[in-house]
Amino acid sequence: MSIRALYQAAKVENTASPYDTIHFKVFYPAQMSGSNQEKDMGVVSANIQQAPFPVVIFFNGINCGPEVYQWLAVQLAERGLVVVTFSWVAENIPGLIGLTPGVDVMRLAPNTYGTGPTASALPAILQALEKLQVQGVLAGLLDLQRIVLGGHSAGGRVALESADPKFFSQVVAAFAYAAHSAGIVQMGYQPGTFLPLPHALPILLMGGTRDGVIAGSSDRYGVAWETATTPVERTFREAIAANRGDCYLVLLEGANHFSVVHPFDATTGRAFLDFPATQPNETIRELVAAAIGLFIDAYVRHQPTAVKDLNQLMGFGNPLVALFERK
Repeated sequence: MSIRALYQAAKVENTASPYDTIHFKVFYPAQMSGSNQEKDMGVVSANIQQAPFPVVIFFNGINCGPEVYQWLAVQLAERGLVVVTFSWVAENIPGLIGLTPGVDVMRLAPNTYGTGPTASALPAILQALEKLQVQGVLAGLLDLQRIVLGGHSAGGRVALESADPKFFSQVVAAFAYAAHSAGIVQMGYQPGTFLPLPHALPILLMGGTRDGVIAGSSDRYGVAWETATTPVERTFREAIAANRGDCYLVLLEGANHFSVVHPFDATTGRAFLDFPATQPNETIRELVAAAIGLFIDAYVRHQPTAVKDLNQLMGFGNPLVALFERK
């Protein structure tokens, strides 16, 4: 199968220049035809036999370039999905410029949390998808009523916090790796507080037992975590109130905070906090991609064997799975 990508850009409302532009890369299943458009412009048509395509919007970790998630975007596109990654240079917090998934800090405060999405990039991305639906190689081929939010680290958190049909009716599921919902004490939360997440939709929450970034960031939350996975586990058990059988917790043995990025970039971010992975990162990535793909197959595309396949993948006997829970 051929996977191709196209580029787009969009302005973010109420954001000051020059930090008001998001650049997108949109991956899609393609079908080579030998047309002049392909030969002259490199524009390849979508594989319409797999359309309409559900859409995955992936939110990067802070100071993690979108290219480090291309491996995942390609693998999901190979399953018949359209996947959006993006690059947005802006203020993560006032005065600190960097690559951001787009975090609406004002929505994280105790008096406003839960009143709206924390993913400040999401409205601009949704508008860009609407334009792609009417013009270009993906015109009429997107299923914009089946949008999945996913992300890594801070990007995973905003994906989970924004996956509420009250905010965006077209969002139908969410997944995250190395994310949790602990409240930051500097924002007024009591130490050890876990903020409730939207729970009307299926959720896949993943983490690694060697996550040194989460372990090394506990001072933000006023506690010392018992283990590197404690906040991920507590988020699943305390912050997600659903009990329909479509919410999952997967902890991967030997995976660290950056096991899901490739190629690894140690020049930015807080990679120096991470613990060494004790399992091959390539093997971890393959398992993560398979889990996400089966999760989407089960709860977005409603394929009949996907739930069973996901449970078997994560079940007893898999040496990479340290903990698997479902509720």
